[in-house]
Amino acid sequence: MTLTQKLFRPVDNSPLILFRIVFGLLIFLEAWGAILTGWVRRAFIEPQYTFPFIDFSWLQPLSGYGMYIYYIIMGIAGLMVMFGFYYRLGIGTYAIMWSGVYFMQKTNYNNHYYLLVLMCMLMCLVPAHRYASIDAKRHPEKKSLTCPQWCLWLFAIQTTIVYIYASVAKMYPDWIAAKPISIWFDYKSDYFLVGPLLTKDWFQHTIAYGGIMFDLLIAPGLIWKRTRKYAFIASIFFHLFNSIIFQVGVFPYMGIALGVFFFEPEVIRRIFFKRKSIPEYLNTYKPRIAWVYIVGIYFVMQILLPLRHWLYPGNVHWTEEGHRLSWHMMLRVKSGYVFFKVADPKTGREWKVNPNKYLTYKQSKAIASRPDMCWQFVQILKEDYAAKGYPEVAIYAVGKVSLNGREQQPLYDESVDLAKVEWKRFGHSDWLLDLK
Repeated sequence: MTLTQKLFRPVDNSPLILFRIVFGLLIFLEAWGAILTGWVRRAFIEPQYTFPFIDFSWLQPLSGYGMYIYYIIMGIAGLMVMFGFYYRLGIGTYAIMWSGVYFMQKTNYNNHYYLLVLMCMLMCLVPAHRYASIDAKRHPEKKSLTCPQWCLWLFAIQTTIVYIYASVAKMYPDWIAAKPISIWFDYKSDYFLVGPLLTKDWFQHTIAYGGIMFDLLIAPGLIWKRTRKYAFIASIFFHLFNSIIFQVGVFPYMGIALGVFFFEPEVIRRIFFKRKSIPEYLNTYKPRIAWVYIVGIYFVMQILLPLRHWLYPGNVHWTEEGHRLSWHMMLRVKSGYVFFKVADPKTGREWKVNPNKYLTYKQSKAIASRPDMCWQFVQILKEDYAAKGYPEVAIYAVGKVSLNGREQQPLYDESVDLAKVEWKRFGHSDWLLDLK
């Protein structure tokens, strides 16, 4: 059997159906939970400015209480996915709107948000509404007990890529020395029951090495039938630990749910869809070679994107160049400060600008260590001073940053006039100083 034939052979769609139900519930909770916890207010309503991805500067939050309505609509779309009610409309709506959230602001950047963008995109491609759904009841002719094999492999391959890159990214000195882990855990020493344990050096190193090994071995462990059950139990424990200790939203539960794609469909059917019966003869799906190439290109991009930081000089955890979209999850702790010297060459006037005047506390902390956001804030200052009658000001960033507990040192070259700097999308920003 050729690879194309394997990709389009019919298989029991139980894993895909189960994942749709769980995924729909999770994205519903992600959307409405953001409202109830105040995240929408803190991220979109309170800030005077937002920091969208540089090429998406036109993408701005809705005014007033518009973002609440935005998230309510997303929550409804999540329920549509969960119940398979106008599934394509529901998942398409959520994919577009969540991508908007992702590209609209970087202050709260999270690899998990990027993964959710990808999962929504992949869910748009698969027929996850053909069974155990309102759509299947409304249109019985569309009901199906099977799907092409590629629909299941799609998620298994994407999950494997994420885990493998997350493991490789952890194989650097600071993580091996448990530096970021020790900083996080020391702040959590007051946690009920486990607090004292989190501060133990041996436990912090165990978590650091365990993180590397889990990410490296979990996908192979799920793929190999002999270890699959034990790997899945390890996945549940790992993700629940992260959920309790780090409070990272719905991602741990999505990580658990993705494990269903590594089990034989028959196993999922026997546990969750006992009334479902698969006939011995299954209609084959017509191979679509163009579709194979499209999916192949997608995965080539997923393999290459996390490698791009090697094209930039310096430490990626320091400069942030190539950090996003690379599965560098929870690898560094950065703290510091920055203020700006603004000078008008015509009048000789100078100002010292504290970013807190313009930004929230979290945004101010972010621009101190994230160069692209610092550059964007300089553009805000340029516009503000131009509106005040100073169209040709020079702007210098002065500050220091600590990476993983190191002594604070400058990240930005304070002799460079950032008001005259153009952002380099595919090149190194030479106004960034090396980590010493």
